[in-house]
Amino acid sequence: MRTLFAAFAFLMLSAFGLQPLYSGGASSGVAQGLASVDVPAIPGRDGWLVRNALRERLGAAGDVGGYRYRLDVRLDDALEALGVLDDDTISRELRILRSRYQLVDLATGEILLDATAGSDAGIDVVSSEYATIAAEQRALENLAQEVASRMVTRVALTLRERARASAQCRRNTPDLPAGPPARHPRTRSSSCRGPSKL
Repeated sequence: MRTLFAAFAFLMLSAFGLQPLYSGGASSGVAQGLASVDVPAIPGRDGWLVRNALRERLGAAGDVGGYRYRLDVRLDDALEALGVLDDDTISRELRILRSRYQLVDLATGEILLDATAGSDAGIDVVSSEYATIAAEQRALENLAQEVASRMVTRVALTLRERARASAQCRRNTPDLPAGPPARHPRTRSSSCRGPSKL
């Protein structure tokens, strides 16, 4: 059933002129670009969880022989009281995980992507403190996976658009005949002078 659904989704995307984000598998340009993104250490337990989730998703194509990009991530993890009983005890909490991240080109230092991502989860506060703490930790682990997934999707889209712009630039740059540079100056369109900041 899953195979049939995947085939149907692929046909629908093709019919509308679209392509799956990771078409081509680990050998695709997007997958190889993701595998060349370095993620420096992120402070805190939430940072450890998010970094591991990011590296798992980014490294799907395996080691490509060196990093070309760096993903800088800052996190904000918070617990908020949602339900308060008559005796001022909390009955429900909301765990919120937010990230601010930048994708940096290591060769030029240019920031290719500057964006935010976030998610939240409700937690029931029960009489057992141990059970509540365990629920808070499970919520954080799930949020780390969700936020990392959203970040990688944005990074993948950025790398795909960057690759398309580069390919368009090459197509728009004519092959000039041999001769003295003064007689045949090479010009480039404005779109080929380098990627713009997103």
